[in-house]
Amino acid sequence: MSTFARTDTSLIGRWWWTIDRWTLAAIVVIAAIGAVLTLAASPAVADRIGLENYHFVKRQFVFLPVALSLMIAVSLMSARGIRRLAVVIGGVAFIAVLGTLLVGDEVKGASRWIRIGGFSVQPSEFVKPAFAVIVAWMFSESRADAKFPGNTIATGLFIATATVLLMQPDVGMTAVVAAVWAVEFFLAGLPLLLVGALALLFMGGIVGAYFTFGHVQARIDRFLDPSTGEGYQVTRALEAFRNGGLFGRGPGEGRVKEVLPDAHADFIFAVAGEEFGLIVCLIILALFAFVVLRGFSRALREENLFQLLAVSGLLVQFGLQVIINIASTVNLIPPKGMTLPFISYGGSSTLALAIGMGMMLALTRDKPVHGTSGSRKRIGGAI
Repeated sequence: MSTFARTDTSLIGRWWWTIDRWTLAAIVVIAAIGAVLTLAASPAVADRIGLENYHFVKRQFVFLPVALSLMIAVSLMSARGIRRLAVVIGGVAFIAVLGTLLVGDEVKGASRWIRIGGFSVQPSEFVKPAFAVIVAWMFSESRADAKFPGNTIATGLFIATATVLLMQPDVGMTAVVAAVWAVEFFLAGLPLLLVGALALLFMGGIVGAYFTFGHVQARIDRFLDPSTGEGYQVTRALEAFRNGGLFGRGPGEGRVKEVLPDAHADFIFAVAGEEFGLIVCLIILALFAFVVLRGFSRALREENLFQLLAVSGLLVQFGLQVIINIASTVNLIPPKGMTLPFISYGGSSTLALAIGMGMMLALTRDKPVHGTSGSRKRIGGAI
């Protein structure tokens, strides 16, 4: 039985009857699974590097409730509020990314983190949701007013963002941002000739990254020639899936977390495979697919171009991050350090994803039709 009546006109009451509760529930379930997997994977990692056993668990159990609360708070906002929030977050995050080049902590050859108190913050994570919304705003304004240089501004933002990300360097994050920009540009009415040109440009970018960044070249070479024996984490991850079988070895019975450096982060899906088996892994995949596909189904019914583009960009970002993480873990693509949304350990990633999903939920809310008691329509109109 619902706590709120349909006639409740309070902020929370209106939110409850207009939000996509199925998507919200799926995200909460994913976060709950992430909490369980953090309990399973992180103590062994903490012990191996000399930290208190529940170091990562305690931190993630702080991040998750804060992230879910933040997601709900953002989902209460109007489309105009989402745009304003994106501008503020995007501006601060972009300046912070520039700051990492000067004062950032270097980890594994990349300067992506800034230390604030006892926490390390990765500003580039917050660039992604803000970028998706701002670029959607520019593309939609360009369609509404042919004299407004929205396409030029969006492209300039993409070039500036990609440049600072590559300076860190963070090729994977750059690829995600590029995909968001390209998808939104296409949906906004990009001519087919330019679609082909962009496809060639992106292929050229991949080749250029191979010859420019040593770590990219090393990962691709190891992927193409496994006989070198250097793909340690991927090899152990594949063994974990084989050991887990259909139903897994049982909670706490896995061994891969004892030897994988990133078992609590980039390779947490391998821990799920070993301890809980193929069926649980498929359930996790189904939940992610549900969030993305349901989001697209609601977005494609949207009459407001800004909301269609913004939701599509946020979902592309979310879905692509899932694909990259899982495909890397099962050796379908070269390894790339990218977290599994709401499941991997990581405060910056979890909070940024919560903001992005909160924006998506806000922009796909229903709006009651005036003069009727039960029917509803998509939120649209002036923004």
